[in-house]
Amino acid sequence: MEKTDRQNEKFLSTAMRVSVISIVVNVFLSLIKLLAGLFAHSGAMISDAVHSASDVFSTLVVMAGVSLSNKQADKEHPFGHERLECVASLLLAVVLAATGAGIGYTSIKKIADSGSGKLVVPGAAALVTAVISIAVKELMYRYTISAAKKINSGALKADAWHHRSDALSSVGSFVGILGARLGYPVLDPVAGAVICVFIEKAAVEIFLDAVNKMIDRACPDEYSDKMREVILATEDVLAIDELRTRLFGSRVYVEVEIAMDPLKTLAQSHDTAEKVHDSIEREFPDVKHCMVHVNPYSK
Repeated sequence: MEKTDRQNEKFLSTAMRVSVISIVVNVFLSLIKLLAGLFAHSGAMISDAVHSASDVFSTLVVMAGVSLSNKQADKEHPFGHERLECVASLLLAVVLAATGAGIGYTSIKKIADSGSGKLVVPGAAALVTAVISIAVKELMYRYTISAAKKINSGALKADAWHHRSDALSSVGSFVGILGARLGYPVLDPVAGAVICVFIEKAAVEIFLDAVNKMIDRACPDEYSDKMREVILATEDVLAIDELRTRLFGSRVYVEVEIAMDPLKTLAQSHDTAEKVHDSIEREFPDVKHCMVHVNPYSK
């Protein structure tokens, strides 16, 4: 089953709408975090601003990946371009990991220099900005992950987790800034180091998810079990001899061998195979291609 033009349009329009909103929000947050970090003398808030700025680049990568993956199959790519979305997710993971490493390096360096008494206590503006960032980025995570699940987009899901990691990094900033203002200046760079750990964890998860989708991994058992139920519910299907699934980017390929009464005519067997195909297509919208083979039933 190939995606229809209507499915393509819905997939692309949803991904583009979410991505544009994401860019606008991240540009706004990056600016207020940077200004707050500079004026309130908070290293943690400046690190948080860099993290938000990296989200803008990440979202641009998502937009490019989704657009390319949504292209229809052609002569050179008869199975489509869905794996380009996985490539976009891999790039996101690399950018996220590099951003976290930079933040971690800067924070550790400041912690090492904490004994010199050069650390400055952050101002209240940084604390307020951290609270605003936590609220906005958590809302963006929920909005983006909902859209990602609706259109089954791995790249959009990766971008959602980028929002969540930014929210977590703002939580770290808040704790560090608050601690510094309570008399422990070293907690500001410590917060930056903690932020680094969260960012690296998200990067690894996004990377592994993209790799799994690129190596033809089978669908989860629960998914296959539901598919078996749909197939066996089809009239004249006596058994399932074999069922194979594989992830192809954000889409699924299915190969199933059904068993039927050997006395059925070729036309009847064909009709049943068509019913199985249509049932899978209807019940599992993320299935891109389904091949049904009919075997004679034997006890």
